Amino acid sequence: MSATFDPRRVMTDQDVKTISRVEELSYELKIRDVMTARVHTVTPQMQIVEVLDLFREKRISGAPVVEGAQMIGLISLEDLIRAMRRGNGHARVSEYMTTDVITVRDFEPVVTGLEVFARTGVGRLPVLDEHGRLAGILTKGDITSGTLRALHEDFQAEEVRRYRASHLFEDIVSDRTSLILRYWIKPRDFQHGGQASSDIKRALLRLGADAQLARRCGIAVYEAEMNLIIHTTNGGIIKVEIEPGQIKMSAVDDGPGIPDVELAQRPGWSTATEEVREMGFGAGMGLKNIERCVDKMTLESTVGAGTRLTMKIHLQPRQGFNGASVSHSERATA
Repeated sequence: MSATFDPRRVMTDQDVKTISRVEELSYELKIRDVMTARVHTVTPQMQIVEVLDLFREKRISGAPVVEGAQMIGLISLEDLIRAMRRGNGHARVSEYMTTDVITVRDFEPVVTGLEVFARTGVGRLPVLDEHGRLAGILTKGDITSGTLRALHEDFQAEEVRRYRASHLFEDIVSDRTSLILRYWIKPRDFQHGGQASSDIKRALLRLGADAQLARRCGIAVYEAEMNLIIHTTNGGIIKVEIEPGQIKMSAVDDGPGIPDVELAQRPGWSTATEEVREMGFGAGMGLKNIERCVDKMTLESTVGAGTRLTMKIHLQPRQGFNGASVSHSERATA
């Protein structure tokens, strides 16, 4: 992943042009997709020397401390070394473990784990499921390995799936041809956040869209999708209309609405709750990132009635998907 890419800051025009597939995957992959699920755990009653033997045998450098079904702490190789230096090899794990443990959720995107690693400097993160139970452990190495696996699977899957989709606009004769995709986004559904944007991006690639074009659309829709999940009362609809001359995307909801549209578009301004912010969302950069990724963005909102976000990306003049020519009527609507 490039050293300059930070998904929580405002994207520049250069960022949009150089987004890589690896950076995309940090949004698409969930932590459960890359974490180590088979975790070696210890109990608070175990002695330091016992844990040291376990670490040597399993070649690990840290382990969650569990009591019953609950994780109550974390002990690392550094903690063991500290105990041994003090001659406390027979001390209990409970005396040296860390109880203020930073965790992530298995349904969160990998980018959330990357942010936590960067912010805290920790070497491993216990992963909890939606019920707060230990589901796995996450390291930077897990993210690297998981991303490489996903890249390999991407390549194989796309080779199989491209079939005749890339010739759709060539094979259909009409005055105006368009393909409409709709996705219903549920409120507070963080577990499936990013699914619609991922599906849309894949659809564009199979239609023969340029990879950078698909990524621009994917990021714009992702930000709109997360806004529906975070801020709406009843969720909303993502709609993408694909034509040879343009791609028009919209996100529509029925409330609660935005009191100050101009303020909402300022970088860093957000009404997200503290709980949402702790999950790594609601940084207030979404609309600005959308604006950077599209050619035209329109935001309309009425308190109590809802919000409509419209985004357009114009394709190159006289050229559509897979080189299909654009008719006069299509150019007029682009």
